[in-house]
Amino acid sequence: MSETILITGASRGIGRALAEAASAQGLSVIGTQRGAADPIPGVETMALDVTDAAGPAALATALGDRPVDILVCNAGIYEGRGRIGEPAFAAEAWARTFAVNVAGVFLTIEALLPALRRAGHVGGRPRIGVISSQMGSSERAGGGSYIYRASKAAATNLAVNLALDLKGDGIAVAAYHPGWVRTDMGGAQAAIGMEESAAGLMARLGELTLDRSGGFFMWDGPGIPN
Repeated sequence: MSETILITGASRGIGRALAEAASAQGLSVIGTQRGAADPIPGVETMALDVTDAAGPAALATALGDRPVDILVCNAGIYEGRGRIGEPAFAAEAWARTFAVNVAGVFLTIEALLPALRRAGHVGGRPRIGVISSQMGSSERAGGGSYIYRASKAAATNLAVNLALDLKGDGIAVAAYHPGWVRTDMGGAQAAIGMEESAAGLMARLGELTLDRSGGFFMWDGPGIPN
């Protein structure tokens, strides 16, 4: 029986590329999206707005008693490009970004824990990948983009702490930097394409075990300092 992977924010960008890559590998793929989007061949679509307090629970209900072997928390936004003194850091931008990039990750994982545990109970290897960014690494600070950097630092910290708390359930958790990717967020001058990033991330998820749980990794393998 093939593994089931659930990817949030799968309507475009890295999320869509991950869904396509997982489907090509023969996994059973569920991709979530907020609104209408082009269908992805071989991918089941479910609704999820991570900023809706009832959204993750509704997703869990829609799953029924199906197990989820791999959960990829990919949904994210990038607000507040610029440096201090520029009009990009309103309180509303901070709130929106943390609602998606941090609270959305936690609430989705919390709601889908029963599905991940079911995968373990039937002999699977449940694991969670949090799509973070090296921009959240304190040792790789570059200034500016304060909201995004802070939210990704928090997302990585969340993954590390969840790894400790979920080890007893046999659930491995890690954070990943997808690379500087040519997407709407990354821009046309970015270093790698979506397909290359997705292939690397799928390989990393494939090698995620409890021994590697709590780590923060590049899409192509090396570890990243928090």
